[in-house]
Amino acid sequence: MATRQATAKWTGTLKEGNGVMKYGQFEGPFTFVSRFEEGKGTNPEELVGAAHAGCYSMFLAALMSGDGLKPTSVQTTASVHLGDDNGPKITSIDLVCEAVVSGVDAEKFAEYAQTAKQKCPISRLFAGTEINLSAKLVG
Repeated sequence: MATRQATAKWTGTLKEGNGVMKYGQFEGPFTFVSRFEEGKGTNPEELVGAAHAGCYSMFLAALMSGDGLKPTSVQTTASVHLGDDNGPKITSIDLVCEAVVSGVDAEKFAEYAQTAKQKCPISRLFAGTEINLSAKLVG
């Protein structure tokens, strides 16, 4: 299996400092405000959400493809909730998925969606964190 890397550099104090995160072709600035308030830039939780949405979408497509289905598209949004439970902590993740897939009914799609939620590598990484799923077959 492949090894993937990402880097982050922080300069300065917590509230006045700033940083840059890099992975693949992405490079994004982050600050205290972009992480804990509503400011310009990104934050680690958005990157976790992107990773989870991407992993989930790909895993769901793989499950269906493995059964001979050909998904046209699988689009997932992950909302990562950061709370303060004895210090900052990811308290839950909401996955909202819409997929266009011919040849599958809503009930079977829901089974695929739940299996992908349980077994995609990023979901497994967050075992013990509440992960809510809303998956809809469209088109």
